[in-house]
Amino acid sequence: MTARGERAPWLTLKMREAMEAWLFLSPTLVGFLIFFVGPLFAVVWYSLTEWNLLSQQTTFVGLDNYDDALLRNPDFWQVVRNSIVFAIGLVPLNMALALGLALALSRRFPGVIFFRTVFFAPVVTSAVAWAIVWKFLLQGEAGFVNQMLAGIGISGPNWLREPDWAMVAVIVTRVIKMVGLNMILYIAALQAIPRDYEAAARLEGASNWQIFRMIIWPLLGPTTLVIMVITTIGSFKVFDHIYLMTGGGPENGTLVLAFYIYQQGFQFFDVGYASALAMIMFVIVMALTIVQLALRRRDT
Repeated sequence: MTARGERAPWLTLKMREAMEAWLFLSPTLVGFLIFFVGPLFAVVWYSLTEWNLLSQQTTFVGLDNYDDALLRNPDFWQVVRNSIVFAIGLVPLNMALALGLALALSRRFPGVIFFRTVFFAPVVTSAVAWAIVWKFLLQGEAGFVNQMLAGIGISGPNWLREPDWAMVAVIVTRVIKMVGLNMILYIAALQAIPRDYEAAARLEGASNWQIFRMIIWPLLGPTTLVIMVITTIGSFKVFDHIYLMTGGGPENGTLVLAFYIYQQGFQFFDVGYASALAMIMFVIVMALTIVQLALRRRDT
């Protein structure tokens, strides 16, 4: 053998496989660094400054923005309360309705595809069109909803002009729009459950409720956790519904954190303060996600 043939290759098989893996991952990794990590570090830096978009002057202020939001600004805590109320109203209602629809539409019967399409259609409908249509439907006496209620002798409220009812209105309309996505996730999870479990339970005399509580619901645990996490995150990120239907009103009754950040950054041009609010929202959402994961692990 020649000396060239006896020499060990410069790259071992393991090293070549590692390089190929990194090459395949590099587009996603580069995108992650540019579009997530980079902006995240930028927001952290901006939150430590006083940057006015109009004057384009930047001054380092340290933690003053956080101190202002958490300790000196009473509006901030009302905004946090509104965001929590919105999440508490939206998440359970969305998940319960999605599960109910999934249980009804998980088995094949004539027209099941039509009904699945009907309930999923709002998910792919333009959020702008959806919010504008519902804004007209929920107007005072001229709105279609109140006209329908008047037809059965009920005097409906001015849905979008009364603080308590406005929050109810945006929650319900948001649930109707997004419930189809969670319904599809639940349907996929239900169809993955072996039918042998249900058949065996019925042979033992189990009722429908017992089958659901003892077999179906525990097996839906991982899917329920995923749905709960993404729905909770989505509830804190909601912006378009609030902007188009109520504008945060009336009396700041629907002013949630995402819309409040938009106001501070793009209406009042205080980018530093808006960035601090964005970081606070990031911490809140992360904390809620960790709590949900911990509760799920404790139950398993």
